[in-house]
Amino acid sequence: MIWLFLLLIFLVLGMCLWGFFRQNHYERQYFSVQHFYTLVLVYFIVMIGFGLLYFVLSSQGWSILQDDLLRRDSVLDRMAHSIYFSGVTLMTVGYGDITPIGIGRVIALSEALIGYILPAAFFVQLIQDKR
Repeated sequence: MIWLFLLLIFLVLGMCLWGFFRQNHYERQYFSVQHFYTLVLVYFIVMIGFGLLYFVLSSQGWSILQDDLLRRDSVLDRMAHSIYFSGVTLMTVGYGDITPIGIGRVIALSEALIGYILPAAFFVQLIQDKR
């Protein structure tokens, strides 16, 4: 059951990113509301998806995040901490209050890379639409 849930998370993340990077034609204006909403939606889905990934893997006993709160709090609090860490990592802020360990470092690094590339991709799409 856990593998099905993980597969679903990766499928939603992949489809969300694929939908953002495929070529769409929007209205020709300096600020595209559709681009902006799409970017915000992609950020939100990626943040929730990676947060659920951290939560599910840590709930299964994997060493993903090093934080005492993730070991003693309720399930809802642990999920909130996982999504918080995901948001901080995606926005490349990295406060350092929750630290990835083990395979969590690779996952956090890939999430930070996605968060770093999305604004550039947004800008490139906007420029391409102007041509």
